Amino acid sequence: MRLSFILNGHQVVLETAPDRRAIDLLREDVTHEDLLGFDLVCHDHRALEVKEGCGTGECGACSILVDGVHRLACLMLAAQLEGREVVTAAGLGTQADPHPLQRAFAEHGAVQCGYCTPGMVVAAAALLEQNPAPTRAEIRQGLSGNLCRCTGYVKIVDAVQAVAKDFAGEDSAEEPGAPCAENEGERP
Repeated sequence: MRLSFILNGHQVVLETAPDRRAIDLLREDVTHEDLLGFDLVCHDHRALEVKEGCGTGECGACSILVDGVHRLACLMLAAQLEGREVVTAAGLGTQADPHPLQRAFAEHGAVQCGYCTPGMVVAAAALLEQNPAPTRAEIRQGLSGNLCRCTGYVKIVDAVQAVAKDFAGEDSAEEPGAPCAENEGERP
């Protein structure tokens, strides 16, 4: 099937099997030839930041935004991307101009091995789009579909909370790292 969609602001047109998983398409099939009207010298557009952790929708490493809605690429078929706008972590910001969440994750030490980070950032962006002033409990709930084996989640929640405070332009009554539940160090 001929598939056409927007990936991180760039039109992609390619041929693929309709039953191919979206994660495989994004990580393996998008080539420079598939991008229309784009400077091909500067970028490799395979979305390698879309990680496959479990392949069953349990870990959130493959989180993407499809028309602004948080989705898991391992559970989507390529055909479901037709006519859609897809944003990955790389589409949120650039190295020169990172998204506030990308900056906050680095500043707050919200990364260890980094494998889950792109999915966490995408999920956090979707959360803040829906709820620009979440509590720590709401952040934990909003990220509950994304697993991290390394950080214990406290610094991840701190980073998202810092961006929410910046967006709101105010200080929160909750201190960074303050427990919001009995199991702060466990999965959100």
